[in-house]
Amino acid sequence: MRDELHPNPLLQTWDTPYGLPPFDRVAAEHFLPAFEVAMPAHLAELDAIAAQTEPPSFANTVAAFDGTGRLLKQVELLFSNLCSSETSPALQAIERDMAPRQAAHDSAIYMHAGLFARIDALYRDRAGLGLDAEQLRLLERVHLDFVRAGAKLDAAAKTRYAAVMSELAELCTQFSQHVLADEAAFALELQSEADLAGLPEFVRAAARNAASQRGLPEGSHVITLSPSIAEPFLTFSARRDLRETIWRERVARGAHASERDNRPVAARIVALRQQQAAIHGYANYADYELADRMAGTPAAVLGLLEQAWQPALDKAAEDRLVLEAKARTLGLPTPIAAWDWRYLAELVRQEQYQLDDAELKPYFTLENMLAAMFDCAGRLFGLEFVEQHGIPLYHPDARLWEVRRQGQLIGVFIGDNFARPSKRSGAWMSIFRSQSGLAGGTLPIVINNNNFAKADTTLLSFDDVRTLFHEFGHGLHGLLSQVRYERLAGTQVLRDFVELPSQIFENWAEEEQVLQKHARHYQSGEAIPAALLAKLRAARQFDQAWATIQYVGPALIDMALHALPNGTPVDIAAFEAEQCARLGVPSDIGQRHYLSHFGHLFAGPWYAAGYYVYMWAEVLDADGYEAFVEAGDPFDAATAERLFTHIYSAGNKQDPAAAYRAFRGRDPEVAPMLKKRGLIAA
Repeated sequence: MRDELHPNPLLQTWDTPYGLPPFDRVAAEHFLPAFEVAMPAHLAELDAIAAQTEPPSFANTVAAFDGTGRLLKQVELLFSNLCSSETSPALQAIERDMAPRQAAHDSAIYMHAGLFARIDALYRDRAGLGLDAEQLRLLERVHLDFVRAGAKLDAAAKTRYAAVMSELAELCTQFSQHVLADEAAFALELQSEADLAGLPEFVRAAARNAASQRGLPEGSHVITLSPSIAEPFLTFSARRDLRETIWRERVARGAHASERDNRPVAARIVALRQQQAAIHGYANYADYELADRMAGTPAAVLGLLEQAWQPALDKAAEDRLVLEAKARTLGLPTPIAAWDWRYLAELVRQEQYQLDDAELKPYFTLENMLAAMFDCAGRLFGLEFVEQHGIPLYHPDARLWEVRRQGQLIGVFIGDNFARPSKRSGAWMSIFRSQSGLAGGTLPIVINNNNFAKADTTLLSFDDVRTLFHEFGHGLHGLLSQVRYERLAGTQVLRDFVELPSQIFENWAEEEQVLQKHARHYQSGEAIPAALLAKLRAARQFDQAWATIQYVGPALIDMALHALPNGTPVDIAAFEAEQCARLGVPSDIGQRHYLSHFGHLFAGPWYAAGYYVYMWAEVLDADGYEAFVEAGDPFDAATAERLFTHIYSAGNKQDPAAAYRAFRGRDPEVAPMLKKRGLIAA
């Protein structure tokens, strides 16, 4: 379907460095025509597989299916990345138009009767096909993909199921766009020095940059709802009234009574998911989702989360007494409120550990921390990152590195680290192209997005450093993939395993030898003092009860929401309030995510009944990193080789529990995670 003379660059061969998308030639109006060519072309490929007269074989059916849809895949990946990283009204209009059409296309794939008949025949005879382990894994995963997407349903159920999935896609897109619009629409302008009270220079610099992005006069300061600005503001601002404004606006994203109100959208998504589960014969949506996760059942999820919940509540009660005492010395009201906790905790941390975030940040420049994460990847996995300039990308903030291993180019890494109004909030990894063995091998193109506050010299908090390393762990999972079949490549693993490569990589951000080498003062170039590192280490578990409650509360509410019996109507605001009361979520701590803006749950299906996966993977990562501790070296070569072989390069070639055992030599234990959070004694 490619035509070198076609005026649409998306339908031409991409004769660009590394086969990158032709960013400088692509406009929004190119996407709809490209989809309208690529989707029928993909279906024609599937029809051809199904119409073969030869009996089904692994090669002519399963492997052939894995190789279909190349044109559509590259258009979809470019489109989704632009919609997340550099959107526009034109792209958003196409996104709304295409969401149900893409869902309909997915249904047409997985309900293709002729194709599934061939796959199903091979699956039933899989033990006698003489397949190797990776081929067998591909057959089993592809068969399960078809079954979970409705391939075995009767005709009426297939029609209903396709309609449900189409409406879900449309609503999830709507939900995401509402949140982005609410975030982009809000800006708190700080009018005077009194409004800036308490803010260190790095927060002021970020606020000046945010004002500049919004076209305000030089010297203006703006606080946005981006976590990279809002969270430091909540931590340092001495203006309690302004902290309350920012806190309430962050909570209210997606919950304003307007055309962007996400509460009815989320309620409809929940209802449709219940229908989806019912069509498949499950009692609720959580059962449906967890059937293809390591956890297996909601009971297993609750068993983990509840091990952390009560100890966190107990420890937070102790911490609250300290914060309230601090509030009284400052003449602030008690009981304290949610917009007080970060501020008071920072003051207490400074007193107890003589550790001031404003003292730390000058040692954590973005450039130095990029060098640190590249260095760790080099020492662990033999990687070299070589930045390339002058290659057209989609935004001036995006940067590109060649990734080499043993002198061989193995991938391309793009980093896009700064917040802007055209970019969704949060941090994530994505791809423009997957690794595979297709056609002699495809070079992965991986992108990390962060939302750091841009400044002349961008200084990171230590939480920002962890985020940088976290997303790079996902990036390495995509870059180091060494599998034959794209369906099994990189991060296409079970959802509660996918966070292991990202979370275990965070551990190297805390290693003293890494920080001594790379944490250098942005003005003097001096290494971070040993005394400051000791303070950082001593304060590692400070306020972990607050962080645990902020995360576990939403994870428990997610599970309760998606475990509602099919056919249960839900009022999103009332349900959330009831669950907070039932769980005893402290009002002065609150939640990291509220349902009206909880994109993990409602911007797509990936983390629905699945927000728990971060703690599930934290069990794996804390236990897994102990292997390096036991070896006596955070860069122990033999342990790193096992980590590379069984976790980072293996994709979905085997069951994740087996992969973990192959790396660690045993099943994981929960205690290291609870100790790391300070919830049980070390």
